[in-house]
Amino acid sequence: MARYRLEIGPVPLHHQVYLDLKSALDSGEHQVGDRLPPERDLAQLYGCSLITVRRALDELSREGRLQRRQGRGTFVLAPRLEVGGLDALSFTQEMQRRGLDAETRLIASRPEAADEVVAKALALPPGAPTLYVERLRLGGGEPLLLEMVHLPAERFPGLLATDLEHRSLYDLLTERYGTSVARALESLEPVLLPAREAKLLGVRPRSLGLLVEGTAFAHDSTPVEFGRTYVRGDRTRYYVDRVVVRSGARRPRVPEPALAG
Repeated sequence: MARYRLEIGPVPLHHQVYLDLKSALDSGEHQVGDRLPPERDLAQLYGCSLITVRRALDELSREGRLQRRQGRGTFVLAPRLEVGGLDALSFTQEMQRRGLDAETRLIASRPEAADEVVAKALALPPGAPTLYVERLRLGGGEPLLLEMVHLPAERFPGLLATDLEHRSLYDLLTERYGTSVARALESLEPVLLPAREAKLLGVRPRSLGLLVEGTAFAHDSTPVEFGRTYVRGDRTRYYVDRVVVRSGARRPRVPEPALAG
């Protein structure tokens, strides 16, 4: 650390400290779980004030790179993994893109009668048969997402008897049933994870998380899946790629959003 002297100029001092610390974290100079030197030692290393160091540490804490524990020090956290987005990559592909092994664990798969929420989302009468599939998605051995989806049973007969742990759900829908998911309408809501979901995700009950809820549609605009996904908040960052269209401008043609299968 402190491989250069801080310079007075357009870049604020605290941001210079932030950049140097971030570079040290990115290069592996500090491993996950390591404790950084005390703030006073860092201030001496950089030749700056305690306030400057604290502002840099606060920024890295907000990014999830550090955890500051009162009376114990500042510790290095594992970098958060980005999931979601509108590029329609499956969870497995997204993990592979980041050099991590992806794993899916089937938690539950059973027939269920549609309640009012599911029935409305899938354009079915209440009580209509659906297929419920719950899967835990892991990246690098860590649970990151808990997916819970309902699909219309009449459209996908025999789906529950297929391999739902080692195959992409959307690939199965396409190859076996001729149903390709074209788009999805999703809502994102910060939540405190319920006890059961938190346990499956390996965190404490009422930890911060994200609930992604949405309906996926086939090319003919028929709803084919209603899903709720709990995203672990301390290890993941859910990203969204927005298309901005200004008044009078022509809307660019881009792929519609799709739930990861």
